[in-house]
Amino acid sequence: MGVTFAIGWTPCVGPILGSILSLAGTAETVGRGVGLLVAYSAGLGVPFLLSSVALGGFLRFFKRYRPFIPIVERAAGALLIVVGALVVTNYYVVLNAWPLPHARLAPPAPLDL
Repeated sequence: MGVTFAIGWTPCVGPILGSILSLAGTAETVGRGVGLLVAYSAGLGVPFLLSSVALGGFLRFFKRYRPFIPIVERAAGALLIVVGALVVTNYYVVLNAWPLPHARLAPPAPLDL
């Protein structure tokens, strides 16, 4: 399982890790390079730690949710079929553009230069 995870993970992590290593290697001070690597490592590891903390609550929720899985799967399948039909007939673009004239967009904030 670890090899499969690594194969899927490498294209996402590799370029960023390479960039951070390049920046850390050319940083003005060793402390700055270490800081970059610590920030990268924390950004990579903290979500896994939080996931492990929340796993118990998720499993309790999932036990109550289990009877509804077939209904959710059928609804998601129907939604995928509808979206696929919209994409094939090019109505997905029309559907995405429909709310734009009706949207009340906030004016852009002024730039402080």
